Formats: sequence, C-alpha cells, structure tokens
Amino acid sequence: MSQVDWLSRLLQMITITGKLEVHCTYGAPWRVAWSQSAAHEIPYHVVLNGRAIIEDPETKTNRELLAGDIVLLPHGSAHVLHDGSGHPPGTTHNRQGSAGWTLSENESPGEHLDMLCGRFFIEPPHDRMIHDYLPATLIVRAIDGHSEGSIKSASNHLVSLVELMRVESAGDKPGGCAILNSLTSALFTLALRAASESEQAPPGLLALAGHSRLTPAISAMFTNPARPWNLPDLADLCNMSRATFVRHFQDKLGRSAIELLTDIRMSMAANELKKPGMTTEAVADAVGYRSVAAFRRIFTEKMGMTPGQCRRLSREVK
Repeated sequence: MSQVDWLSRLLQMITITGKLEVHCTYGAPWRVAWSQSAAHEIPYHVVLNGRAIIEDPETKTNRELLAGDIVLLPHGSAHVLHDGSGHPPGTTHNRQGSAGWTLSENESPGEHLDMLCGRFFIEPPHDRMIHDYLPATLIVRAIDGHSEGSIKSASNHLVSLVELMRVESAGDKPGGCAILNSLTSALFTLALRAASESEQAPPGLLALAGHSRLTPAISAMFTNPARPWNLPDLADLCNMSRATFVRHFQDKLGRSAIELLTDIRMSMAANELKKPGMTTEAVADAVGYRSVAAFRRIFTEKMGMTPGQCRRLSREVK
C-alpha cells in the first residue's frame, strides 16, 4: 500500500467537511480577530491576493502570508490577521451573499487583500486524533511551477483548486455555495499532502507521511489494525532493526508506533459503534481486543467518552 493509500484511509475513517464563511476584500490598514474555535472545528484562510500577517496572541509570534498561502489551525487556536502596519484598522462593512457566505469589505485605500476564510468540521470524537497528530498552525504554499516535477506536486495542484475557489467566490452562479464547500473539503486533503511533501514537514502525521521507509508499517496498521502487531513485526516490514525503527518513528511522529496503532484502533472502533446492532464486545474483537474491559478502558481514555456514550452521540448527530 502506498503513502497516498494510507492517507486516504485516514481521511475515510475521519469524516471532515468544509464550509466557506467569509470572503474578505480589504485595503490596508485592516485587522480581523478570531476567537478559539470549538474542539471539532479547524479554521482556515486562503490568501488569494495581497499579503497578511497571522499572529498568535498567546505566543506573541507572527508569520507573513503571501498570495497563494493557505493556513490551517488544527487546534482551533485564537488568532489575529492584520496588514502589519500597526495603524488603526478601517471600518468594515459586512453583507450576506446569496450563496451563503459573508462578503466583508472596508474603504481603506492601502494595499489590497483578497482572502477566503472558513472552517473544516471534524466528526466527533475524531477531533482528538487530529489535534494530537497535526501542528497548531499549518501553512502551505500553492506554487505555480512549470517543471515536470512541480506539475505533479500537491502544492501545484493547490494552485488550480485555489483559482477555482476564487472564481466561484467572486461570482453568484447557481450551485456556488455547494461547489465551494466541496472544494473546501478537497482543500484539506491537498493541504495535508502538500505539507507532507515539504522538506520542512512538521513532526506528526505529515512528517511521517513523507518518510517512505516507514510507509510499509503505517500501511499495515491501517490495513489490518486488529492484528496483534508488535515492534519487531513492524520493524521487519520496513527492513529495519527494532532500535532503528523505534528511533525513526519517534523522531518523525513524536510518539511510538504502538501509540499510533492504538489511536487507529480507537478511531475505527468509534465508527463501528455507530453501526446498528454492533455490541461493544463485537467492536472490541473487530479492532483486536480480546478483553472487553481493556477495550472500554482504553477507548474511554483515548476518546474522552465511554463506548456507550459514543454510540449515543452518533444517534444524536443523526
């Protein structure tokens, strides 16, 4: 199984949808503050034209965003976007578009910004896994390259996706809202793939995705999580010694292969619990636990709720 296959399995296991909320067209100076998001929400911003500074009020750090940059905040952190001038922002005027998102404008005469803002929604209780394995802030750049290699890259595919989002957000055509929300969902997957292809991929699943030598073990865990995998088995799949495998996995993921296997099992178990007629005993067996008591304990620890509470939550969501 290839790297893309296991990433697809992860995103099939964790349902993520998207929604465009605001189309910002500002002249400098401007400033927008976003409060902490709910646990199952990931804010995103796409800079179509111009530049922006994203600031973390808690750490007092900031990063510059340029045209083509996409920023995701997987932990839903509070943040501020501004033009970087330090001047008081101009008054904004918001109006609801017929397609379902808000158009936010100002009358400031300075450097122009065109930006799309929205959220991804993670079906609970899978938000915990996303938070554990993705960085607090993820910035991906869509690059319009011309070489054969860049044409095949995920970052270059983002160019086409972002351009289509720009066109749809600028128009008022039938189906625009549905198209943009579908493109937003694709944006999440392409952004993860592009980040994993970067040489500076942050520790976690993205760095792991770019480490081809570890792919056989990761793919095996996603394909057959119920198998009683141990470290020597997984190391053998990667043609590594146990010590080398453990070191590479810890360096890239920031946690052990067994911890990842447990999280995969619990996420799959959450999906199985939603199925009518599936008992806790049957779910435990399906994800590799012979002891139902051990399964209940680990599921509650990892997912923040008991199997019974998870089953009831899925019924309420429906």
